[in-house]
Amino acid sequence: MTFYTLKYIQNNQNADKTMLYILMLIAAVAMIVFTLLYLHNRFATRYRDLGIIALLFLFLFAGTQYEKYVKINTRKAQATQIVPFINSVAEDENVKDSDVLVSSTDLVDGMIVRIDSKGIDYQLNLNPDRNTYTLTRAHVIDHRVDVRE
Repeated sequence: MTFYTLKYIQNNQNADKTMLYILMLIAAVAMIVFTLLYLHNRFATRYRDLGIIALLFLFLFAGTQYEKYVKINTRKAQATQIVPFINSVAEDENVKDSDVLVSSTDLVDGMIVRIDSKGIDYQLNLNPDRNTYTLTRAHVIDHRVDVRE
């Protein structure tokens, strides 16, 4: 079972976008080069076709980037919900924020909350309004855990 700390949730909200930016740049440069070659020699339509292909790749990469942008914003919104929850649990249990581990990076009903300093596991039960919760003592079958900090 994998548990996440508050530090991990706050620091790992952005995905690596470098490769996608490089591909978008290559497609944009190729489109510009093929457009210039086509304008230089209007009878060679292969440059026009290659420019259109490069433009389509650029649109594909831009669409992929937009999809990732939407996912990251959704993940950030969910992470902003879980941060106050972790702070609330830490305050209620009189422990540090770093001692509260959760089994999900999103605030979901049924996730496991571990108070690391006490070695106690709880199952989260959210009310429908997602503003209140109850923690029920849980017993984990496999006590080997992977903690992501």
